[in-house]
Amino acid sequence: MPSYTVTVATGSQWFAGTDDYIYLSLLGSAGCSEKHLLDKPFYNDFERGAVDSYDVTVDEELGEIQLVKIEKRKYWLHDDWYLKYITLKTPHGDYIEFPCYRWITGDGEVVLRDGRVEPWLSLEHRCQMPQGFTP
Repeated sequence: MPSYTVTVATGSQWFAGTDDYIYLSLLGSAGCSEKHLLDKPFYNDFERGAVDSYDVTVDEELGEIQLVKIEKRKYWLHDDWYLKYITLKTPHGDYIEFPCYRWITGDGEVVLRDGRVEPWLSLEHRCQMPQGFTP
């Protein structure tokens, strides 16, 4: 089963961190992953200024990763989160950066394209993209 290393950078602004649940889904040219909770046991994830890494194993080959979907769901009290970027290390050792540089508020979600300067690739698999999302 393919494994990815996901690195998540939280902003250094005041109150940029969150205690909410953060989920990640990968969308590639050959399919989509399930939603994965990004969490390390007994560790305070997504603190202000932190860069945290997680191993994400998927059931099948996804092809070239084209989009990353991040979902933030309430843990206790709502708090906003400033996501700087996500870096993905593929099973082949390639690195892809997905810039965000924005606040995710409430029970929010964001779909990120990679930061490479390339023409948009058509997607065969749309998976569970937010309503109204068009590439």
